[in-house]
Formats: sequence, C-alpha cells, structure tokens
Amino acid sequence: MPRTLRPGQRSELYVVDIATGDRRLVHSSSTLLFEAPNWTPDGQLIVNGDGRLFRLGTGELEEIELGGVPAINNDHVVSPDGTTVYVSADDGHLYAVPLSGGPGRRVTNDRGPGFHHYLHGVSPDGKTLAYIGLEQVDARRIANVWTIPAAGGADVQVTNDEHADDGSEYSPDGKWIYFNSERASTEPGHAQLFRISVSTGEVEQLTFDERVNWFPHPAPDGSVIAYVSFPSGTLGHPADVDDVRLRLLSPGGEIRELGTLFGGQGTMNVPSWSPDSLSFAYVAYPV
Repeated sequence: MPRTLRPGQRSELYVVDIATGDRRLVHSSSTLLFEAPNWTPDGQLIVNGDGRLFRLGTGELEEIELGGVPAINNDHVVSPDGTTVYVSADDGHLYAVPLSGGPGRRVTNDRGPGFHHYLHGVSPDGKTLAYIGLEQVDARRIANVWTIPAAGGADVQVTNDEHADDGSEYSPDGKWIYFNSERASTEPGHAQLFRISVSTGEVEQLTFDERVNWFPHPAPDGSVIAYVSFPSGTLGHPADVDDVRLRLLSPGGEIRELGTLFGGQGTMNVPSWSPDSLSFAYVAYPV
C-alpha cells in the first residue's frame, strides 16, 4: 500500500544550493505524500506518490501517464537522454516508461515470486540499470546489487553475500557503483557507504562514522556525494525519523552537513542532483 500522511503532516519538496547551503521550498502538500525527487536533463523535478508518478509543472504536480504499469514505489530514475523514466513497480519488476507518453515496457526477468527488483541507478551511457535484488530465502531477506541491460537481457549479480546492501548508483564515469551496506558492521543498524568497481569487483568503504548512512548520490560532475544519515542504531531506512541529516562527502573523505530534517524514507532515495551539479532536491515530512 502507498504511504500516506499522518494527521497534521506535510510533504515539502526543497532544493538546496550546495555552495551556500540555502534551501528553497518548491512544493508542499497536506494531502499527498510524495517522495524521491529526480531531475530531468532539462531541469524538471519528478516525484512519486500514491503509486503514481508526477512532474512539477508550473507550481503544481502533473501526473505522468505510466502506460499500463502497475502501481509504483519510490525507486525510479530518469535516462540520461531524458526520454525514459525507469520505475520499480509493486509487482516486484522494473519498467521503462516514455516521458512523452506511451505504453510501459517490462525490463526485468522473472526470478521467482520471492525476488523483487528495486531500481536506483542508470549507467551514464543509458545502457545498464543498477538495482537491488531482494530475495526471500527461508526466513532471511537477502539484498544484493545487480545490473540488467536497460533494453532487457541477462541479469548480472554484482555483490553476492548476505549483508544488507541498498541504493546502488553509478558514478558519472560509469566505473563504479556506489551503495550502502551493513558489511562493515558486527550488528545490524550501522550501514556505511561503499563503492564497487564495475571491472574488478574491488570494494572500497567511504564512510566510517557512528551514524547510519544511506543512499549515496554522486553529483553529475563527480565533485561530491550527497547522502542521508540516520541516528546510530537505525535499522533500515524508516520513515518519520527525527535528526535525519543531509550530508556531502568529498573525494578526500571530508563530510559537510547541510541540514537536519524530520523524514528518512522518501527523502532522497534516488538520484536527486540538478543537471549542473549545483543543487539537489529532497523531501521533508514535518508534522
């Protein structure tokens, strides 16, 4: 079921300037819980809500026709050329939807009823999707990084372990896939940021602090990584958490905080940078 707002709660879409830290409210709603902003190459913002997809038009949200695709969740990305949005549907599959309208196309293969695909990234050339494959094995939920051709084809498993991996997203040069994982923790509730080489499978850890770090989003120019940081001990990426922090990570490992909000799930699940790398979008859920 799609998430809904609590009594007295709002969805607030902001754009933050990374040079100054100033944030600008661009849309708010007391009726629709919207999530996970993307940018199109021409500078439009896209969000999901109530199983549907919207673009921010002249001050209002305008629904994007999904072309027969089932209800979607908050994992969606826009192709580099701006013609297609790839979405994760509640039936567990990924679909390609023309932004100009038209029928949706299922991308993913049938890997059994216990396997679900959650999309987070598309390669810079637009040819490959990076997703999290979540499968139920006995009583365990196992999440690994996978890729699949955007045109459809064979899946490739990138990580193969029982650590909780999520947020798989390509670097601007296509050489790395960034993700968050529990692999450096001795107990659940301490996810950190990592990246894995597409060519060699080498894994590098990027953050090492006491907070729980999720959803690394490299800027299009590769200058910095934006991510959300939860309080220590947080399991998964829950909604309606106090003290969720927006952070930037430099190539040298320096961390800069841009603000604190009430939110978490839906705040910044997917690529949310502006095309010029000068700002990124996020959603807060104040009560």
